[in-house]
Amino acid sequence: MLVHFTPSSGIVVGMLVVCLVMVLVFEATNGFHDTSNAVATVIYTQSLKPVQAVIWSGLLNFIGVMVGGIAVAYALVEILPPDVLTPPDGAPAVPMLVSIFAAALFWNILTWAFGIPNSSSHCIIGALIGVAVADALLKSRSVVQGVDWKQIITVLEGLALSPVLGFLLAGGLYGLLRLIVRRGHLFEPPKEGQPPVWWLRGLLILTCTSVSFSHGTNDGQKSIGLIMLTIIGLLPAAYALNPDATAQLTQLSAHATAAIPLIEKYGDDVKPHALQAAKMLRDAQPSLQKQASELQSTDPPADGERATRAQMRGAIYEVVSQMKHVGEVKSATTIDKKEAADLLKQMSLPVQYAPLWVRMLSAFCLGIGTMVGYKRVVRTLGERIGKQHMTPGQGASAELIGSVLIGTAGFTGLPVSTTHIITSGIAGTMAVGGQGLQRGMMVRIVLTWLVTLPVTIGLSAGLFYVLANPRF
Repeated sequence: MLVHFTPSSGIVVGMLVVCLVMVLVFEATNGFHDTSNAVATVIYTQSLKPVQAVIWSGLLNFIGVMVGGIAVAYALVEILPPDVLTPPDGAPAVPMLVSIFAAALFWNILTWAFGIPNSSSHCIIGALIGVAVADALLKSRSVVQGVDWKQIITVLEGLALSPVLGFLLAGGLYGLLRLIVRRGHLFEPPKEGQPPVWWLRGLLILTCTSVSFSHGTNDGQKSIGLIMLTIIGLLPAAYALNPDATAQLTQLSAHATAAIPLIEKYGDDVKPHALQAAKMLRDAQPSLQKQASELQSTDPPADGERATRAQMRGAIYEVVSQMKHVGEVKSATTIDKKEAADLLKQMSLPVQYAPLWVRMLSAFCLGIGTMVGYKRVVRTLGERIGKQHMTPGQGASAELIGSVLIGTAGFTGLPVSTTHIITSGIAGTMAVGGQGLQRGMMVRIVLTWLVTLPVTIGLSAGLFYVLANPRF
């Protein structure tokens, strides 16, 4: 449907603007959906007033995004096939962007409206998988080869393991606290108008701080890659290539030359397209030198650079995708796999980046989102998981374990779900504490977690199939 419009047409530009708004709104919903987990304990135990808690958490989320890097951002983006990320003709990837943002945003808001702590990570990952599957069907490719299942499995492993670790480790820590501290405010539900003693209040504020910062380093990155895809569609001449990777850009010709034999030997079912892309880069040394020079210039890009830089970006992703594939081929030699890994790293630098202002914009939206809409999820976490209200010790245990797991994942490039870790952590402390779990609410939460991927995959796949289908 949308493929019939020219890249510079008014409807395409308008849709890109809508996409930018949607991804920013999604980041805000990520803030008030996921970060409610960080402020739940300090608000519910009256350690901080709600306004103080959400402002503090929003600030720490902002800082977390700014120092957390972009490894998680591109771990998600690379789920998409190269020709979807950057269409070969240099056109903006509007069908992909609309499908991802609409599906993820719809499910994120729907679950929040019912007060169910759901994972924004699962929403966006499901939407990405849906687009990859629909693209394979549109191109009559095997879904097995047309979708990067290894990347998807790597991402999903972290998401599946994290709530189990949250439940076990938070429950274990709370059990240890009960052995060490026999009595006191740690194990008493808060009373109206009575904040905890000063040392317990400080502990809860500290754990809130650590979870908020860790959330920024991990979840805050997830929209950065998607914001980049949108602004590249709007301003490809300015943002398609990394202006700080000009040295790697000028070396692309040599890298492509080295990649061609590997593609010829180990390429998958789109080997012809990848070879064409690699040969284009191999023969583009004069153009690459020119691009590197112009990227460092403060003058506006020359006419025609929109398509040229977008096409070059697409060619790089085609070759990079094949280098990843070489690393997965069992018959590939150790030497070839090492060479492919080196080429993958070097060739990714010109296309995997995020300007400071994009990271600040993502951090700002996440922080603002943290400051609104938190009440529904906070009440669920504090009152509706266990048969008794959450105690300060339970909240501190869940958040301390959560901050360690989330922070570690953020700096290793592995996406995890803040919601799943904290919610399962609180459930673990409830089980160990003997209060028991509210079966109805836990069933609703677990069912929501289980259907999130199928729902978002189906929504985004259906949208993309219609919007990217030239027959419509």
